Amino acid sequence: MKNYKTTFKSDLKLVNHPDYNYIFNMKTGFFARWGETLKKNPEFSPIGPELLDIEVSTICSTSCPWCYKSNTSNGKNMSFIKFKKIFDKIPHNLTQIAFGIGDLDANPDLWKMFKYCRENRVIPNLTISGHTINNSLAEKLSKYCGAVAVSHYKDDDCFNAVKLLTDKGLKQTNIHKLIAKETLESCYDLINKAKNDSRLKKLNAILFLSLKKKGRGINFHVLSQAEFSELVNYAFKQDVSIGFDSCSANKFLQVIKNHKKRAIFEMMTEPCESTCFSLYINVEGKAFPCSFLEGENGIEGINVLQVNDFLNNIWFEENNKKFRQKLIKNGRECPCFII
Repeated sequence: MKNYKTTFKSDLKLVNHPDYNYIFNMKTGFFARWGETLKKNPEFSPIGPELLDIEVSTICSTSCPWCYKSNTSNGKNMSFIKFKKIFDKIPHNLTQIAFGIGDLDANPDLWKMFKYCRENRVIPNLTISGHTINNSLAEKLSKYCGAVAVSHYKDDDCFNAVKLLTDKGLKQTNIHKLIAKETLESCYDLINKAKNDSRLKKLNAILFLSLKKKGRGINFHVLSQAEFSELVNYAFKQDVSIGFDSCSANKFLQVIKNHKKRAIFEMMTEPCESTCFSLYINVEGKAFPCSFLEGENGIEGINVLQVNDFLNNIWFEENNKKFRQKLIKNGRECPCFII
C-alpha cells in the first residue's frame, strides 16, 4: 500500500495519498474527496473506510412494522470495552461513525463511546425514535453528535424531539422517514407539516430511506421510479429540504437529470458506499459490507476482534473485494436489493 498522511488543522481533517485524498470539516460536516488530481474521483478508499456503521444495541421497544432487523425489547448491547477494541483497529482515515441503537437509553456505555470518538477526532452520529428523549439527553446529544436523525413514527414524538435538539443548537437535526407504497401518503403529509409546524422551523432536512424487503419489512412494497419522482418533485415545489440514503441515490439521479440545479445535486449525491468508503459492524463485532447484507446470500461477516490487520484481513478480504468489484461494475447501485 502506498504511504498516506493524516493531518489536522483546527476543525479540519485532511488525508493525503497519491491516489486518494479528502478534506473533512469536523464541525460543519463538509466533506470533499478527490483522486490523483482534483478532476479524478477514486472508486474506493485504498486505506480503509471513511465511515463506519456500528450497531451498539439491538434493544428496541418501538416495534416498527418495517424494521429490517426485526428488533424487539429483548436484545444485546455492545460493551465499551468491545467498542474500544474495534475502534482501535480501524485505520486513522475514519471520519464518522453512525451508531445503530434502538432505544436511546438501551446501552449505558453509549456516552463513553461518543466521548472516545471525540477524543480521537471521529464524529459520532445517531438515529433515535424520539419518544424517550428529554432536555438532558438532548443536551448531551448536541454536545457529542455531529448529526442526529429522529425517526418519524408519531408526529408529536418526532417533532418535539426535533425542537429539543434544534433548541440546543444542533444544526444537523434531521427526520428519517421510510418510503414505501404503504407510507407514501404519510410522506406527503410530513412534507406539508415540515413547512408549517413551528416545531420544525430549524429542521435541517427530511431524509427519505429506501425500503429493504427484509425482516418485518418483507410485506411492504418498494416505490416505482414514477412514484419516487413525484414525491421528490412535490418536496421541491414546497421548498422543503430533503435528502436520501445512499441506497436511493441512483433513483434520485434519475429525477434530477433535467433539473436546472442538476450539477449541484449530482455533486452532493453519493451512491452506495459499502466496501468502497463504508463498512458495517454488528453488535457481535462482525463486519459486513452493510447492515442490510447481514445474513444475506450466505454472508457470515468477519469478526473484527479476531483480526490483527484490519486493512488486509477485512477491507481487502477476498469476499469484500468481490463485493466491491460487483458494486462498482453495477454503477454503485445495490446488487442485492430492489430499491
